[in-house]
Amino acid sequence: MSEAEINKDEQAIPFYPDHVRTEFWVTVGTTVIVLIVAAIGLFRPVSTGEPADPLNTPAHVKPEWYFLALYQLLKFIPKNVGAVLPVIAMVLLTIWPFLDRKKDRSRRIYWIRSAVVAVALIVMIVLTIWGEVS
Repeated sequence: MSEAEINKDEQAIPFYPDHVRTEFWVTVGTTVIVLIVAAIGLFRPVSTGEPADPLNTPAHVKPEWYFLALYQLLKFIPKNVGAVLPVIAMVLLTIWPFLDRKKDRSRRIYWIRSAVVAVALIVMIVLTIWGEVS
C-alpha cells in the first residue's frame, strides 16, 4: 500500500460506534422536544374559540376566489342541483372529445362554439365578481 492510502485510512471515522452514537443523541433530543411540547399542550391547551357548528354558518364566511362563482350560483338555484350541476358539467367536458368524433366542415359551428365558450366565461367572471362583492 502506498503512504497516501495509509494516511487516508487513519483519518477515516468508523461508522459503527460514531455514527450510531450521533443518531442516538439526535433521536433522544427529538423525543425530549416532542415530550416537552406534548406536556405543554396537555397542561395548557390552546383553544381557537367556540367549537364549530356545522348547522350555523356565519354571514362573513366566504370561499376562496376560485369557488366564488359556484358559491354565488347556489344563491339562485336549489342546493341539490347546485351541488350536482358542476360535477355533471365537468364530466361532460371531460368526455366530450370522445363523443364528438366527426370533422367540422362549417364555420358556423365554429362561431357557435366560440360564442358559447365566451358567454360561459363571461358568466363565470361575473358570478365570481358578484360573489366577492356580495
